[in-house]
Amino acid sequence: MSTSESDRERDSERNFGDYGGQYVPEALMPALQELEDAYERYVLTNEDGFMDEFRDRMRDFGGRPTPLQRADRLSERYDREVYLKREDLVHGGAHKLNNALGQVLLAKYMGKERIIAETGAGQHGTATAMAAAHLDVPCEIYMGRTDINRQRPNVYRMRMNGAEVNPVTAGSGTLKEAINETLRDWATTVETTHYVIGSVVGPHPFPKLVRDFQSVIGREAREQIREKAGRLPDSVVACAGGGSNTMGAFHEFVPDEGVDLVAVEAGGSSLEIDEENALAPNSATLSTGTDGVLHGAMTKLLQSGDGQIVESHSVSAGLDYAGVGPELAHLVETGRVKPVSVDDDAALNGFHRLSNLEGIIPALESSHALGYLEEAHDELGEIVVVTVSGRGDKDLETVLEETEKRDLEAAPNVEVFDS
Repeated sequence: MSTSESDRERDSERNFGDYGGQYVPEALMPALQELEDAYERYVLTNEDGFMDEFRDRMRDFGGRPTPLQRADRLSERYDREVYLKREDLVHGGAHKLNNALGQVLLAKYMGKERIIAETGAGQHGTATAMAAAHLDVPCEIYMGRTDINRQRPNVYRMRMNGAEVNPVTAGSGTLKEAINETLRDWATTVETTHYVIGSVVGPHPFPKLVRDFQSVIGREAREQIREKAGRLPDSVVACAGGGSNTMGAFHEFVPDEGVDLVAVEAGGSSLEIDEENALAPNSATLSTGTDGVLHGAMTKLLQSGDGQIVESHSVSAGLDYAGVGPELAHLVETGRVKPVSVDDDAALNGFHRLSNLEGIIPALESSHALGYLEEAHDELGEIVVVTVSGRGDKDLETVLEETEKRDLEAAPNVEVFDS
């Protein structure tokens, strides 16, 4: 093979069609190459039994496999079979531990002495803090000031697990700024530190690495739905922010052309972009974004006409991000994944409806998928799998505050607080 052919093949491996790549400062290239080598050795070929140890720890510490539960009352309400993939039952209350435990363990195999991570809703931060405590590795978490204020219980949980939480006050104080700050830290500490990125974003090999750790969601669901329903589902529905839950749920189903893959984004209060104020009152990147580079990869972004990243919005901190994973952008571009969105009210109603009908309090992120189920169940076929990416205890303060401002059909009466 000629050098140019070898270069083209490696470039292809680093991209998903027109998306992906490595758009980073030269100082980070050695760290990415080291991580790529470790990914190929330990994750893809199970060198030194890495994957065996990872699966054992996910079973004993993480609580896998998680159930695929038939939602009886939702099935009756929508006159079709609705199954819930219960990632809210993973230790820590969200799917984030699948990736965090994998990356912290990988860092130990690589001989790294320190872990850093970013977080939005706090679920990735708490998962990383738990994994670092479990594996005895020092850990620092970067988190936007806005997100710290709306996710205080998760901040406290990180500190309980021994992690340092570094507030980020730049910009809107959300996930985008937290990622920027974590990349700055990593650029100066690459020899001793591993950056546990929380979603299928960033430069190669992070999108593939995170996807592979999260793909256990779809792998289990695919086997479980065959056992319970005797066939594959007509649709798999998952909420989409950066895309870790989405790609985790979708990856094993991508070759199954008879299974529709539906990514539900945060429509916020409007799908329009206010260019004058550099603001998008939504986080519907797949539905409305345009191509550009953010956090080391080419992907779809919420940006102005002159390429400036705008501030995104969602009632859910975990979906509040102006970018999305490059593989998910590619699957939307090629028509394999259908992007849709629901607004804040639909998500809040989804939160209350699942709590009331099934006794499950979902994360606000997952509530977007449940909001779409209410709006479009007639389009999803006879058997539907919905991922509950996390539990909603962390969101109760936000939900109570937002519910009091609105007239929500599915919300309980809260007049008891006035007596």
